[in-house]
Parts: sequence; structure tokens; C-alpha cells
Amino acid sequence: MSLDACAENLRAHDPERFGICLLAPVEARPKLLTLYALNLELARAPLASNEPLIAEMRLQWWIERLEAIGQGQRPSHELLTPLAEAWGDRAGAFAGLAEPRRRDAAREPHGGPEAVAAYVRETAVPLVLFAAEALDGPKAATPALAARVAAGGFTPPDPRGIFVQERNPVGEVIAAQAEGAGLVAWLAALPALQGLGLGLWQPSAPVLAEIAGMARAKLAEARAGRRAVPRALAPVLFPGAQVKAVLEAAPRGIEALAGAQVSEFRKRLALTRFALTHRWWI
Repeated sequence: MSLDACAENLRAHDPERFGICLLAPVEARPKLLTLYALNLELARAPLASNEPLIAEMRLQWWIERLEAIGQGQRPSHELLTPLAEAWGDRAGAFAGLAEPRRRDAAREPHGGPEAVAAYVRETAVPLVLFAAEALDGPKAATPALAARVAAGGFTPPDPRGIFVQERNPVGEVIAAQAEGAGLVAWLAALPALQGLGLGLWQPSAPVLAEIAGMARAKLAEARAGRRAVPRALAPVLFPGAQVKAVLEAAPRGIEALAGAQVSEFRKRLALTRFALTHRWWI
């Protein structure tokens, strides 16, 4: 998969992140395009089979290939080749994006709001941190993450855990925004996830309202700290066009969420407005 193929894949299946790539500096696009294309593949892998064992084997294939890149190998593969060219050994840390998706292979519904938040922290938050690194380099956005990897460690699934000893205001704001936006995206996808066995054991309106409240709190936390974030990182913090509609629909139940989908026109309009203002906070 060439960079052009990555771009077309994103345009078709993740148009908002494709738009983010177009807003990024040209030199950062290979990293963003390959990272987001990988994220698509990792999300699809555990859903490729109804047999949990087969689904997990497909996911394990990606994990092993990413770890091999981290050890200096350069596989010949339509996506992994451009990924390794763009990121080098650093791409080995992306195996951490795949590990939490083992529960998707098992088709395990979440037990409640805290379980959903933990899943988002293990998937959406590291993805945004890596994307921020593509724009600004590890030293500015995620210094502790970079230090862990440089020392031979493994990127932790919860980035907040690394801020305990070395506070990083920029990374904290990025993590808060990513968690808030990730919870919103998860709620938006819930009607489809529920049918796949990946939603909630009890998708009641009060439970959805609690998740929406958690998303609002994280988005508010990020908004309060927005002045710490360099303007250069704004593209990867764009939360999408659906935030308000989803947060308003969630307390009314899963049926309301199903009707809260935003049109492609509104998505393009929101992205155009963002391109002009770089206002990512809500």
C-alpha cells in the first residue's frame, strides 16, 4: 500500500482523519497517513472472523510484524513497508495499539462506563499521542513516551500513568482531549457495536448518560488547558463534527444515538471551519 493508497483508504473509510492529514504539514503526512491507515487495519482485524481464535490470530499477525519493525526488520508489505519508511523503528511501539483490541476478537461487551473509558484510554489516546508526535516530535508533545521507547521500554496503554513522575502539561491536555473525543466516537458507533457484541451489557439511557458526562468532563479539562498546546498540534486534536449531536442524544438512549449521525456535508463544513480557525476545543 503506497502513501497514495493509504490516502485513498482513509478518504473512503475515515474521511475526517483524511482531512486532518491534508491540514498537516507536507513533511508530517507520511507518518499520519500510515499511522491512521494502520489504525483502520487494527480495528478491522479482530472483526474479520466470527471465530474468536481466528480473529485473534489475525490481530496477533499485526502485533508480531510491528514488533519486528521495532527490532529493525523491514517487511515487504503494502502497508507495513511505507509505515516503516515513515516511522522507522518507532513503529514497533504501535503494537501497543493492537493489544487492547484482543477483547474485540473475543466479542466481549463492556461492563459499564469505566470499562468503556479504560478501552478508550488504551486505544484512542495513544493513537492521538503518536499523531501529535508526527506533527511536533516526541520532545514537545510526549517526552516521557519518547524516553520510555528510547530506553527500550514499551509505550504504556494509559498515557496518564507516565505523567505521575514527570508532569507534562501538553501531553495531559492531548490525553484529555483524546479521551473525550474517543468516548464521543465510541458512543456514536454504539448502535453498530451493540450488534457485533462489542457494546455494553446494559446499554440503558442512564449508562449512556454517564459515559456522555465523562466525555464532557474530559473535553472541558482539555479546553481549560488549551493554552499549553502549540498551534501546530491542532489538527490531531480536532474532535469531529458529531460531538454536540452525540452528547445530546446519549441520555435519550441508544435509539437516539442511532439517529444522531451527522451528514457528510456537515462533516466537511466542520472540517473547513476548523481549517480556518484551528479551534479544536469544545
